[in-house]
Amino acid sequence: MDIQTLFADRIGGSQFGLKDEIYKFEKIKRAKAAARKARPAVELLDFGVGEPDQMAPAAIREALKREVDKPENRGYADNGIREFKVAAGEYLKSFFGVTDIDPDTEINHSIGSKPALAMLPLCFINPGDLMFQTVPGYPVLATHAKYLGGKVVNLPLKKEMGFFPDLDAIDPAMADQAKLFYVNYPNNPTGAAPTAAFFDRLIAFAKKHNLLVVQDAAYATLIYNRDRISILGRPGGKEVAVELHSMSKSYNMTGWRLGFVAGNAKAVAAYAAVKDNSDSGQFKAIQQAACAGIADVSLSEGIRAHYQRRLEKLVEVLKAAGFDAAMPGGSFFLYTSAPTGAEGVTFKTAEDASQYLIRECSVSTVPWDDVGAFLRFSATFESKGPDDDDRVLGELAERLQRAKLTFS
Repeated sequence: MDIQTLFADRIGGSQFGLKDEIYKFEKIKRAKAAARKARPAVELLDFGVGEPDQMAPAAIREALKREVDKPENRGYADNGIREFKVAAGEYLKSFFGVTDIDPDTEINHSIGSKPALAMLPLCFINPGDLMFQTVPGYPVLATHAKYLGGKVVNLPLKKEMGFFPDLDAIDPAMADQAKLFYVNYPNNPTGAAPTAAFFDRLIAFAKKHNLLVVQDAAYATLIYNRDRISILGRPGGKEVAVELHSMSKSYNMTGWRLGFVAGNAKAVAAYAAVKDNSDSGQFKAIQQAACAGIADVSLSEGIRAHYQRRLEKLVEVLKAAGFDAAMPGGSFFLYTSAPTGAEGVTFKTAEDASQYLIRECSVSTVPWDDVGAFLRFSATFESKGPDDDDRVLGELAERLQRAKLTFS
């Protein structure tokens, strides 16, 4: 049997697993391993981690311990328990002031955002159908549309545009062909936070061109020095959009795999139909545990404040080293122009800079070269507590100063 001839074209066909091209996150992983081997006594400062560094709130963990022993939670959850849908509706109300969501028709749970992003294209994309996504961004947004033979149009997020897509620059004829418009705010990796003005323009654009907005709101509660906002709370938002919320970032529940899709009732129903044929739902005890806390702003507020403190200190460290760093509007990421060199070295790309920092300084970041050369620093770095945060950031400052980075 030659299994190599059986692979689907969408994952590479007969060349699956044979190409020498290495994905950037694999390059980072290998570089970190090499740095640890070369300097085993030097702590690797990992600012590339994209998941929370803390445990979920105690109230939610305690609720899980209670719920896991209840016999009624042992069976299939299918499209979710009503209690979680109601709790999700209360979450939208408490955090974003969205008061007109029907939990029975406009909300359905997901086993995290990734599966929802995989299933939504199954609801809408036929071979040849067109969709928009913003770049740089979370690669999974468009993966499954491509798998289905969809055509993905990348819209650049430029610094001079505040890291919002330029809707006026989109060809109207192309927009008329599009079915889906993927956005992600607060944005990964740029940290740009949504504004009412942008959402209102996007809603008008979607109505004009008859397309569905898919707003990945994984970082929606992590907002700094401004109000939280949901596209579903804007006039007409529910008509043209679905919003994906995740408990992973808001409540440090990354491994729990729980989120929900909310918005346009017909789109939610289509998602639920596909989901019903794709999984049997998240463990009921996890959904019940989430009900114990996700509408409690005070629980999430401590998590938001944790990242804000770290980000503010990280900005100071990076600015002192020459970066044009500024506090992001949201998320736990700080996105800043990459250095163009170090002492005796020139960097052609952000990836060059990132690899140098790992190799020579034992400092890990994530490079983005999609629209200019940028590095993403994450406030999810590991430490033993607030006092140790200062030690880690102090060590980062010393290493960056020693590197003598240059910027054009």
